[in-house]
Amino acid sequence: MKFILAALLALGVASASVAQTASPLPGTLTVTSAKPFAVFLDALLDSIGANKMGLVAHACADCGAKAIGVKIPGNRVVMAFHPRYAVRMLKANVAAGIEAPIRLYVTERADGSATLTYRTPSAVFAPYKTPDLDVMARELDGVFKKIVADALR
Repeated sequence: MKFILAALLALGVASASVAQTASPLPGTLTVTSAKPFAVFLDALLDSIGANKMGLVAHACADCGAKAIGVKIPGNRVVMAFHPRYAVRMLKANVAAGIEAPIRLYVTERADGSATLTYRTPSAVFAPYKTPDLDVMARELDGVFKKIVADALR
């Protein structure tokens, strides 16, 4: 099991360095915060709840690295959504269910501050070409924009 975790972590670290040089997908937004990584991460988690969304999952690459004796900068994927949107999404297009939750990627910069990268929900759901899904995704664009803005304050 530890070998599998180490292999997955190595792939994640390798793909992260490739992703930094690749062009982002459409609708990808990146913001930086002067706040220290841990402070910004806490603010983001608080903002998700304050904006009436749910924290679905929280993946911690730096925690996994630490478990195998490797130190890497802070690296988290925070996944947020809410059942009220899930119901609407699935009613509009069941195949779109693979896109939820919306992922927010927080990385620690060399100076200890944080960068957040995410794809807007309208970009995530656009390939499905479903009008009701597009309406919901535009609503979510505003929700996630507010989540990010609140976390940056």
